[in-house]
Amino acid sequence: MGADFVADCDVMLFTPVNQIRLTNVAVVRYKKGGNRFEIACYKNKVMEWRSRVEKDIDNVLQTHTIFSNVSKGVQAKREDLVNAFKTEDEEKILLEILEKGQLQVADKERQQQHENVLREIVTIVSEKCVNPQTKRPYAYATIEKAVKDAHYSVVPSRTAKQQALEVIRVLQQANMQIERAKMRLNIQCPTSDGKRLKEKLSTQITSFENEDWSPPTYNFECEIDPGQFRQIESLVSENTRGTGRVAVLELQVQNDADTTWGDEE
Repeated sequence: MGADFVADCDVMLFTPVNQIRLTNVAVVRYKKGGNRFEIACYKNKVMEWRSRVEKDIDNVLQTHTIFSNVSKGVQAKREDLVNAFKTEDEEKILLEILEKGQLQVADKERQQQHENVLREIVTIVSEKCVNPQTKRPYAYATIEKAVKDAHYSVVPSRTAKQQALEVIRVLQQANMQIERAKMRLNIQCPTSDGKRLKEKLSTQITSFENEDWSPPTYNFECEIDPGQFRQIESLVSENTRGTGRVAVLELQVQNDADTTWGDEE
């Protein structure tokens, strides 16, 4: 669906009974069932809602009215809403538009959003990833250049965290030596549960380091990909009846920035 951009401005809404002047308006547009539906939101709040930072919908919506055209104050027809969304519950409709609709922004603001999201993506990647050969993180400027050279298309409507994971894969495909920094864990459980737990974890963990079987506790350390943490934590809890413990010891091996590419000396 092509993007239609609107300039930043105050919007006068004309309703059958009054005129409402809304300022600082961000319009979210959604096309469904052959009709266009719009809602009036506060700027900056739409992305906060979608990233789950903002949880109070009243801080996001300027009005709970659903429009076919916000700038002209034309409210959507009830029959069009029911036909398109198959429900008369306007709160459910509002939520769907807010979640799936396209945020309309001016060109200048869109460029600023793009730059802000790109900055967040590069920061996440530079802080959470390392060169697997040197075990050191890359400098911010190195990651920024690599992302631009890879022609990655930033999507302002998606969170930086989601896109950072994609960027890592894109950079790997571009032959950059980069991977998520390993997370080092210390895992403890009652000795009686140790054998069973180790067997269950062996599919997730390749090396059990510094093992100590001295009663009453089985204790060891390991390195994992951060994406495995929740699953390992769950396995420890399930196989020790909640008595096992998982502690993060270290996320990165070294903090000194590595400004070189993986295939350079």
